[in-house]
Amino acid sequence: MLWLLDFLCIRKHFLSRQRRGQPEPEGEFNCDGEEVPPDDPPICVSDDNRLCTLASLKAVWYGQKLDFFKQAHEGGPAPNSEVVLPDGFQNQHILDYARGNRPLRDVDFLIIYIEEAHPSDGWVTTDSPYIIPQHRSLEDRVSAARVLQQGVPGCSLVLDTMANSSSSAYGAYFERLYVIQRGTIMYQGGRGPDGYQVSELRTWLEHYDEQLHGVQPRRV
Repeated sequence: MLWLLDFLCIRKHFLSRQRRGQPEPEGEFNCDGEEVPPDDPPICVSDDNRLCTLASLKAVWYGQKLDFFKQAHEGGPAPNSEVVLPDGFQNQHILDYARGNRPLRDVDFLIIYIEEAHPSDGWVTTDSPYIIPQHRSLEDRVSAARVLQQGVPGCSLVLDTMANSSSSAYGAYFERLYVIQRGTIMYQGGRGPDGYQVSELRTWLEHYDEQLHGVQPRRV
């Protein structure tokens, strides 16, 4: 039954409050009627999603297993897992992208494209705008990563290896946010989709920057 507890979206879907007859809200809300911070993508479950299938069971159990056995933990050393450049397939490591002891306000962002959570030949969601099968080669993975890169053209993007070394080390399946400084994990976000909260990361960065530069809190 452990895998079923991971379906936070299902609980929100079936326990959601119906606001029939009410005017359309100005803000963005998830399926539970809770306002979503502007940075965070809304979590909403479609009636067409194939939630309780063998494929979904395997995917959720796989994510739970990676999370349990991951090497990355907040306050601990950051695993220097291997990644692959999309151009030329050159092997590098995550910490190669850390540019020394830079001020926090000069953050280097890195996207690591891992295995597909909802491939068209696996746990597929029928309302997905993309048809991406499971990656069987680096060529498959880079083709899918190019789709992602269209949304973030200015951000550095690398591929996880076909052995999924980064996804395993960081428990990143389905998706996850981290802050690494001087080889130490300073922030570890929750596992997506429900734990993927950009607003929480933004707040953490702002608070850390205030502490780092001695900014006094404003009086109200």
